[in-house]
Amino acid sequence: MIFTLLAILFVLLFTGAPLMLGLLIGPVAVVALYMPDIDLMWLTQQISGGVEVFSLLAVPMFIFGADIMSMGHTSNRLLDLVNTFVGHVKGGLAITTAATCTFFGAISGSTQATVVAVGKPMYSKMVDKGYGVSESLALIINSSNIALLIPPSVVMVMYGVVTGASVGELFIAGIGPGLVVLAFFCIYNYFDAKKKDTPVEEKSTWAERGTAFKKALLPLGFPAIIIGGIYAGLFSPTEAAAASVLYALILEVVIYKSIKLKDIPSIALSSGMVTAVVFILVAAGASFAWMFSLGRIPQMLTASILGTDPSAIKILTVVSIFFFVACMFVDQLVAIIILAPIFVGPAAAAGIDPIHLGVIVTLQSAIGSATPPFGCNIFTASAVFNKPYMAVIRKTVPYFVMFFIVSALMIFFPQVALFSRNLLY
Repeated sequence: MIFTLLAILFVLLFTGAPLMLGLLIGPVAVVALYMPDIDLMWLTQQISGGVEVFSLLAVPMFIFGADIMSMGHTSNRLLDLVNTFVGHVKGGLAITTAATCTFFGAISGSTQATVVAVGKPMYSKMVDKGYGVSESLALIINSSNIALLIPPSVVMVMYGVVTGASVGELFIAGIGPGLVVLAFFCIYNYFDAKKKDTPVEEKSTWAERGTAFKKALLPLGFPAIIIGGIYAGLFSPTEAAAASVLYALILEVVIYKSIKLKDIPSIALSSGMVTAVVFILVAAGASFAWMFSLGRIPQMLTASILGTDPSAIKILTVVSIFFFVACMFVDQLVAIIILAPIFVGPAAAAGIDPIHLGVIVTLQSAIGSATPPFGCNIFTASAVFNKPYMAVIRKTVPYFVMFFIVSALMIFFPQVALFSRNLLY
């Protein structure tokens, strides 16, 4: 049964069929071949039930908010602020890019929106200052991955929906590892620029920094609304998503006037199309996950791979490998829908904090966004900057190494993944 299910999925994938067809046709074929007594209506209920989750309302809101800010002035104001403080040090432009991706991630929660909003203005600046094309692209697509760790994160919302973990705690927990990754990127680019003697910009005065801070003060209100509101108990993550959209509209339409009211319908249409794709994948993935559960595939896989009474380190290592490989080929949300239920039970039995597991899953999903062959950030950057596939991925190895180091730290030292959550909760 499992062979038939996976064979149908991979055959359709390699023939170029949409992913949702593989996720839908496989379960239907398995029910028809191996479980003729089961009414297909059950499968239909699983498909519809997959998207009938209140927490999923945050997904279209975060996507809509990210689209509004990508077209507005938010990213440029954040870039100017960070650049006034670090632009004069070695690797300053690279550090500015990484830090701004982190800030923008705390606003949008989308890696692809971050590639576009931050990457477009920074790419030409970095190349003009002597950074290589592939070096600049590698930094942009990997720094944008931090957006999945820094709240709000669509991946964390999906993990919470699938496993029942607290989305609010996941949001807070992601801050610590996100800042650790940022620190690694900044240190690497400082020494790399020093080695290559990359030119730096003139040091900004404190007056210029003050001006940049005033301009960026309102965009910095986004993380305050999302993180502060959730922590203070003012609203849920879903309500925070709606509040961020309202704030984005006020900021870009009323205050900055970077977007006109007539532009909102086209932005909403674009967000709606992306949301539709996400929800179709979620619904199809729910049927696939139900088939896995019905065939007791999670129990068979965990018994054969993890063995009896596995340690927490072994479980987390296997989880990291599974999600890293899966996100190289399929969308992160689909990987979570299919794989997360397999490991939640063994992880709980081993005493692993579900938030710890969720942060590790999110990190592997982030790495997969920039990993060949099908990392979404790779194709986004290739399209946005009109560069060939190989040029985008040529200099990504150092960033993968740093991501893997952070993964190992979180596996062996859980406090690396949990210290921000424990600090606030």
